Amino acid sequence: MKYPFDPSAKHHFILSVALALWIFIFLYFTEPLDTNEFGDSEKLIFLPLYALLGAFLYLLLLPIQGWLYNRNHKTWQLKQEIILSLVFIIISVTVLRFFYLHVVMDWHPNAYGFWYHLKAILLPAIATVLPIVLIGRYGLGKYKEKRLEQQKIEINGEGNYEGLRLLEDDLIAIKSADNYIEVFHINGNTLKTTLIRNKLSVIEQDFPELTRTHRSYIINPFHFQSWHTEKGKHLLKMSFQIQVPVSKTYLNMAREKLKH
Repeated sequence: MKYPFDPSAKHHFILSVALALWIFIFLYFTEPLDTNEFGDSEKLIFLPLYALLGAFLYLLLLPIQGWLYNRNHKTWQLKQEIILSLVFIIISVTVLRFFYLHVVMDWHPNAYGFWYHLKAILLPAIATVLPIVLIGRYGLGKYKEKRLEQQKIEINGEGNYEGLRLLEDDLIAIKSADNYIEVFHINGNTLKTTLIRNKLSVIEQDFPELTRTHRSYIINPFHFQSWHTEKGKHLLKMSFQIQVPVSKTYLNMAREKLKH
């Protein structure tokens, strides 16, 4: 199942800062778990440290998140979100336990035992923070989807014929096919072709950012990779190994547009 996701490291860094502020405010004013045992001066020392630790724990997830995202061909599923949440819990328990023993208690013999600390302090603390993390991540993902939807272009068909709505960068090339156009585009991480009843000249007029290379082809320069010739004919190599011919009529214009 696809899950809303924003791959931007910058946005997740902002989320980590917001998480740190929330943790400090929550701990300072509600004094949950054992934080009420801190004096006023101790609160101003340990609570900001806990807040920074929360942000640090979240940032530790980013390399793992990037690995999961790339491993899944730059898509994000609910399964990946669950795996990342479990990793967050495990890392948090480990780091928070060490922080408590080394920084807060300085290895005092009266420190909480592991199982009591886990059941009474660590898991309830994580159960308080994790929903905030998940809500923040979900919000980032939905906002990313909304922005992408607003950036989509629409290739309409004539009359009542179905069109195609997609991101401009997912469009590779369009080929004339009798009374139809054949749109080569990316769907996820695979190449797709869609037939739409329309004329290439209409599409060229509607989308001047595309480049005409042949009476039967227009391309998206974003996916241009290289020039080559075959039996005296000029060809363009595009993404997904698509070969597009370049006629003499459009050769100079194509070279100018593609800066070659």
